Amino acid sequence: MARRKKGIPGVSFSWKRATGLSAAKGKLSRQIGIPLTKSGRQRKIGKAVGCCVPFTFLLVGFFLAAAGVGHVLKEVLA
Repeated sequence: MARRKKGIPGVSFSWKRATGLSAAKGKLSRQIGIPLTKSGRQRKIGKAVGCCVPFTFLLVGFFLAAAGVGHVLKEVLA
């Protein structure tokens, strides 16, 4: 059986918002550039890794191409 919430529907109170703690955390997070929540940090890391993956594939492709060209040149010049 589902638990019923107590109180008036649509009305809620947050002591963290009332004391200004939420605003202070948000302001600090924007100043330092690192999210203070776990999900925010995961999103930021995921975004950075997502940008690095295509770059890594390109870099590996260039190295493989350079190694292949070097091998072919050795064979031709030998």
